Amino acid sequence: MNTLTRKDAAIDFLKQASSGQVKDAYRKYIGANFRHHNPYFQGDAATLMAAMEENATANPDKTIEIYHAVEEGDLVAIHACVKLKPGDLGIATIHLFRFEDDHIVELWDVGQAVPEASPNTFGMF
Repeated sequence: MNTLTRKDAAIDFLKQASSGQVKDAYRKYIGANFRHHNPYFQGDAATLMAAMEENATANPDKTIEIYHAVEEGDLVAIHACVKLKPGDLGIATIHLFRFEDDHIVELWDVGQAVPEASPNTFGMF
């Protein structure tokens, strides 16, 4: 990762994982002491990787569109829209990555379904 910023690495990780290249993304970016805070899975890398692979298999046309990316010190925050299939409104997501050196060692993620109608004219993105 020597030529990539941490922000670039986090974006590339999400794009690879979303496109079904989960193992490659993990091999390239995930550190040995990785842990995550998704409440639906055990907190280790292997469990989350298996869930991401299962999701990629179930949703082969999944896309991710990055709207904002912020890097501060060892933290990177990504605001994005994930669409599981064409025509979906999507899920607004925030991923927060913590890096040690060139590797992701901690991950938080939250998501909210994009509603069909909203009183907020500014939208989620």
